[in-house]
Amino acid sequence: MSLAPPADLVAAPGYGARRLYQAYLAAWNRHVDGVLTGPQFAVLSAIRAYPDADQTALAGAVALDTSTMADVCRRMERRGLITRTASPHDARAKVLTLTDDGAAALAETFRRARALDDALLAGCPPEQRPHLASLFNDLGAHWEQVAERTEL
Repeated sequence: MSLAPPADLVAAPGYGARRLYQAYLAAWNRHVDGVLTGPQFAVLSAIRAYPDADQTALAGAVALDTSTMADVCRRMERRGLITRTASPHDARAKVLTLTDDGAAALAETFRRARALDDALLAGCPPEQRPHLASLFNDLGAHWEQVAERTEL
């Protein structure tokens, strides 16, 4: 027997967001993940976009907390996708650089990720897709701010 979710659950934005995220992770794992995980892809994209940026700054750019970022970077460094070197300005900070293998993995994953994006948004008119992506990012930023509040 299959039950429909309760109406009050369907009306909750968090429920819809969780369903979207679960579906996205399942699609990523099936169609993209052969090369990189989503967080690894985000980090490599940020390293490419912000050469010579340090690990902490890049963590903020990809919405990862610093401990998760450190774990992701250690794994990618072991795989030979990035190098981490001490910053010339602050020896405690690590500057991240793409290796040739990292750039190749990023290029392959980028191709697969854009194909997934196209499939996920196939039901949305092409002229509305940039607006939808912007709306998701605006909501994400707002929800992060709500999460930081001490009270609602």
